[in-house]
Amino acid sequence: MKLTRQPSEYPIIVHSHLGWDWVWQRPQQFLSRFSQRHQILFVEGPLPSEEISEPVPELREVAEFPNITIMRMKMPAARWNDGAWVDRERRRLVQEVLAGPLGLRFQDPIQWFYDPMAVTAFAGHMDEQAIVFDCMDQLSQFRGAPKELIRRERELLNMADVVFAGGPKIGRDKIKYNANTHSYGCGVDVKHFGKARAAGTEIPADVAELTGPVFGFFGVVDERMDYDLVAALADAHPQGHVVIIGPMTKVDPATIPQRPNLHWMGGRDYQQLPNYVKKFDVCLMPFAINEATEYINPTKALEYMATGKPIVSTPVEDVVLQFTGVVKISQTREEFLALCAEAATKPDAACIKRGRDMAQRNSWESIVAAMEGHIADAIEAKVPAASSVVA
Repeated sequence: MKLTRQPSEYPIIVHSHLGWDWVWQRPQQFLSRFSQRHQILFVEGPLPSEEISEPVPELREVAEFPNITIMRMKMPAARWNDGAWVDRERRRLVQEVLAGPLGLRFQDPIQWFYDPMAVTAFAGHMDEQAIVFDCMDQLSQFRGAPKELIRRERELLNMADVVFAGGPKIGRDKIKYNANTHSYGCGVDVKHFGKARAAGTEIPADVAELTGPVFGFFGVVDERMDYDLVAALADAHPQGHVVIIGPMTKVDPATIPQRPNLHWMGGRDYQQLPNYVKKFDVCLMPFAINEATEYINPTKALEYMATGKPIVSTPVEDVVLQFTGVVKISQTREEFLALCAEAATKPDAACIKRGRDMAQRNSWESIVAAMEGHIADAIEAKVPAASSVVA
């Protein structure tokens, strides 16, 4: 006899294309909060290695979040292009780990996917109660996306019991394939980013001495950024500075524009971001308008709002849909430069207040609570109502 869990009681096995220790963003924000009530096994996508001949798993705990276990796996590079073999091996590694003591914490799990490429290896193979797909990006439109990704995402959409979409535009696309799709954009930790307004918050030494207006960005530096626009902004303010904080990926550093007043800072810890933003006069969202940004719903918009700084963006569709009236949105390069100059000298107090109010209404906690409700509904819909006991 086996007692069925209540719909609110379940461990979560996560399959992610993003590493836990990379940029702190949507997966970490959600799952750190889910971990207050659920055990989490965060399985990172496999990586090829020239140094091994057999697959190698690695497990570790997360000190700040004791209910989260991280699993990494390396695959021999010599077998990397054998997709069917990689699928079998990544499933075998997870199943072997869960056959040990850790498995006692992950009975009747929810499988939570960020990585559609994991669907073949795992969906339907882990005795899961339900499948969740948190579709945070249109990954098939990113540079270097596997050709197989579109087919696997479609398969995942068909199998998922509930789909969460990272913004209104991507939600409209996914609901065509799964009727139980719910659009939840990003949330914000208001208390954390509000530190940028606190008198006692120290500005980091590497930006503390910058003079003139400081135009700042934090986030991933990749093909979604308009590098010519960033360079033009630096050129337009030779007495000011443009500060770009974030790890660089999928771009050749040799092609990145260089200026004396354009500072590519690299990644910084999430905990430090409010300290850096305190130095900013204007927060930037200088996104290129291209295939990779067609469905983007930037986490940083609400985070910027919580800092109480003016924000200038290019016309990304989800920004226009959600944040017009708070974010100054340009249609041309010239308008972007003009809006930045105006925001640096005459920040719009009404826009800033609306932004702080919007941030207050969009906490990560409120979104997680809503998601838990959808998951409970999905589990209940799959369990016969007549009995809570399964023979």
